[in-house]
Amino acid sequence: MEYLFGNLGIAIVLFASTNVDDIFVLLGFFADRKFHPRQIVIGQYLGISVLCGVSVLASLISLVIPAAYIGLLGLVPIILGLKKLWTLWQGFEAESDPEDHDKASIGHGNIAAVAAVTIANGGDNIGIYTPLFATRTSDEITIIAIVFVVMTALWLGAAHFLVNHPTIGAPIRRYGHRVVPFVLVALGILILHEAGTVRLLW
Repeated sequence: MEYLFGNLGIAIVLFASTNVDDIFVLLGFFADRKFHPRQIVIGQYLGISVLCGVSVLASLISLVIPAAYIGLLGLVPIILGLKKLWTLWQGFEAESDPEDHDKASIGHGNIAAVAAVTIANGGDNIGIYTPLFATRTSDEITIIAIVFVVMTALWLGAAHFLVNHPTIGAPIRRYGHRVVPFVLVALGILILHEAGTVRLLW
């Protein structure tokens, strides 16, 4: 039992400490009417799955990925953020067309966008997850993976709750889509800086 709780505790702390900033990104996506909740859920799980899968693979083959190259993923949120800023500048998001919303709800582009931002935001997580997975058994990795699935659901639930809260939900929905572009660009710059990727780009 001690073994189980020990691994559960490690997994919870690991996920929470490496995904704190993810909650703010999710708030932005849920506040954007062009993103259907289903797309955000699928995209988030895809992104987390990729991060964990790459970390497990890296731990199995002892692959060392230079942080500077992982940091290149920071370009993804910057590009998405600039694209959203351009859209806002053009005034295309002043009103959301129901027909456009319906089209967005069945498209795969939004899912890919959420997954890409999740991966970019968690690119540095690979450097943390890899050594941990390298020192764990397959059973322990399975426990960690299950905890990650549950914690991801909690993260999504918390963001969705806050956006739809009767008091604080309205301002988030009203101004969230205007703040998201700046959050994405800032996030990308932070990733590039912390990973030392700036040196690769010069």
